[in-house]
Amino acid sequence: MIIGLTGGIASGKSTVASMLKECGLPIVDADVVAREVVEVGEETYEKLVSEFGEGILQEDRSLDRVKLGKLIFENKEKRERLNSIMHPSIRNRMKEETKEYLNRGYQTVVMDIPLLFESKLTHLVEKTLLVYVDEEVQLDRLMRRNDLSREDAMARISSQMPLREKVDLANEVIQNNGSIEETKEQLHTILKKWAIQK
Repeated sequence: MIIGLTGGIASGKSTVASMLKECGLPIVDADVVAREVVEVGEETYEKLVSEFGEGILQEDRSLDRVKLGKLIFENKEKRERLNSIMHPSIRNRMKEETKEYLNRGYQTVVMDIPLLFESKLTHLVEKTLLVYVDEEVQLDRLMRRNDLSREDAMARISSQMPLREKVDLANEVIQNNGSIEETKEQLHTILKKWAIQK
């Protein structure tokens, strides 16, 4: 079984991913893959340089994410061009890694995809697991974690699809407003329900 794990900023998705790892389940992490595909010499890296120029590189020729971010942040067309280069390569790499785990005998693989629903990637997985928190909890955690003002934290949260909208799209939801123990308990109940051997 391939599980799609998702959540929102400061929802506790990484905590749940760690718990799944402790259960012995392999994780294919979209954020890690996104960093790997733009390493120097990778095909995606070459495409980005030819599309956006050498100005997006640091002195050591590695990608300067801040410069690239500024470039695309203010320009919708460039942002779309970036996504059309990045998304297919991330998707393909994730599919390859998942296939490798299955070939190595794993029965279950977790794809950790923050924008699972927004990017319409549910076709890659069989079950979806959402880590949910109330907006106030999310806001509080994000302000503390990233040392942000309320306004900045709100802006980041509202740039994503609201978690309450994702609830209806997910097969299972972990309510992550309480303690780590409560979260773990919910996760184990879901794994049992899905008949996943730990």
